[in-house]
Amino acid sequence: MSDSTAVILPFPKPSLIEGTVADGFEAVAQAMKDNFTERGERGAACTVYYQGQKVVDVWGGHRCQDNQMAWNQDTLSLSFSVTKGMAAAATVVAYNEGLFELDAPVCDYWPEFAHGGKEAITVRQLLTHQAGLVGINQRLNAEILADHDQLATILAKQKPVWQPGKQHGYHTLTLGWYQNELIRRVDPQGRSLGQFFQDEIAQPLGIEFYIGLPDDIAPERLTNVRGFNRFKVLGNLDQLPWKMVMSGILPWSPVAKSINFLSVSNPATLGNAEMRRVEIPSANGIGQARAVAKVYAALIDPRSPLKIHAATRRELLADPERPVGGNHDQVLKIATHYGFGFSRPSNGFPFGSDHQAFGCPGAGGSFGMADPTRQFSFAYLTGKMSFRIFDDPRERAVRQACKKCIDALEGSTSQIVAA
Repeated sequence: MSDSTAVILPFPKPSLIEGTVADGFEAVAQAMKDNFTERGERGAACTVYYQGQKVVDVWGGHRCQDNQMAWNQDTLSLSFSVTKGMAAAATVVAYNEGLFELDAPVCDYWPEFAHGGKEAITVRQLLTHQAGLVGINQRLNAEILADHDQLATILAKQKPVWQPGKQHGYHTLTLGWYQNELIRRVDPQGRSLGQFFQDEIAQPLGIEFYIGLPDDIAPERLTNVRGFNRFKVLGNLDQLPWKMVMSGILPWSPVAKSINFLSVSNPATLGNAEMRRVEIPSANGIGQARAVAKVYAALIDPRSPLKIHAATRRELLADPERPVGGNHDQVLKIATHYGFGFSRPSNGFPFGSDHQAFGCPGAGGSFGMADPTRQFSFAYLTGKMSFRIFDDPRERAVRQACKKCIDALEGSTSQIVAA
């Protein structure tokens, strides 16, 4: 795996877009530029790996809309649920090291987890959003989240809101904390997921992505995401699964339960000084697009420093295990598929060239993914939140340009597949 790229782009407006691109991928950078001139982008970065090589690494605009400070190659951005993909990568590496079995009950590794009828929930069900543990029955704050032992006690007491394995639904915030405690229990060093990620993924790959931002990271390196009050989504139902929004009005719904335990009315609050220090492995990762893309590239490249075994890749790329009740998501209210903590292509969210693709979108327009069949990975991080939770027009335009470039290079006309 190489970070080398080819041509330095002769952009007409270098103050808007900077970076490098390999021959044949110029259209990706052009689509990125068009985001600023045609789609209202204010600050973003995009990286693409193809066949183990970094072929696109571009960024532009402003990292802070208040003072117009430029987004540069060292900028770190709040990635929202793109973080789920990095947490899932940590889980894949732990599995690769033989620390747990997918079909073993979670309580084999975490005995207290068995409370409340959870004794039969397997690790696989947990990682495919089938456990029904979307909510928490008390308010959480940064102080609780910083205390892994206290949080684990709270998590162990939760009861599923549906019969595990029968249905599935997006564990908006909770999945990462359950993954964290699983990692802490099976790791011989007892590391948190954020520390495990740093030691076992970030350092070997030489990347910057943090789940729990260290205090020594200078604030001027960070994007300043403004976000919006959650009630404003009612005026933007054309950008969201409307059934999810309407269901979220009901406080007893799985949708409402999945977010109401955290006193956050504006999603951008997850990146403030208090919250970014704690680990929210489903939502508050801060890093670079090139880091996200490199992690996805490493998961599908047997030559990468992560040394993912063939058997692990087979599990990672296998058809997702669907709940017996079908693929209707009890939280997102659309058809979804999940595997190993990642989103997989579905009719509700088609991406990639076939069913082996995997990734995680982030609220507001960010996305990270891998397409093993076409041997590419892609990441787009934006500092300007839209109301979309996936398939934002800005990242989609760049992603589609990437696919067209690969089609042209391979002489292919493959179609995106969903089911």
